[in-house]
Amino acid sequence: MRSLRDKAHQWWYFLLHPDIPPDNNLAERTLRLAVTKRKVSGGSRSMERFQDTANLLTVVQTCRRQGRSVIEFFEQAIKAIVNPKVQAPSLIL
Repeated sequence: MRSLRDKAHQWWYFLLHPDIPPDNNLAERTLRLAVTKRKVSGGSRSMERFQDTANLLTVVQTCRRQGRSVIEFFEQAIKAIVNPKVQAPSLIL
C-alpha cells in the first residue's frame, strides 16, 4: 500500500501548472446534486433505478457545465426518439 509520503512529489504540482486547481472543489460541487437527491429521496431500491438516476444526473451536470439548456437537450432527445429523421443531441462537443 502506498503512503501519502510516496506521493509527496505531487503535492505542489499545481504550483508548476497554473491550469491545475489546488483543490477538488469542482468535483465536490459536481457530486452535490446526486448526494442531495439521494438524501431527499431516500436512495434507490434497485441497481437499475440507481443507474437511471445516475445517467439523468450526468446529463444535467454535463449540460450545466457546457452552458446548455437541460430542458432543450431533453426536448431534442424526445423529438429524436419520436421522429427518426431528427438528429439526437450529443453531450460531446
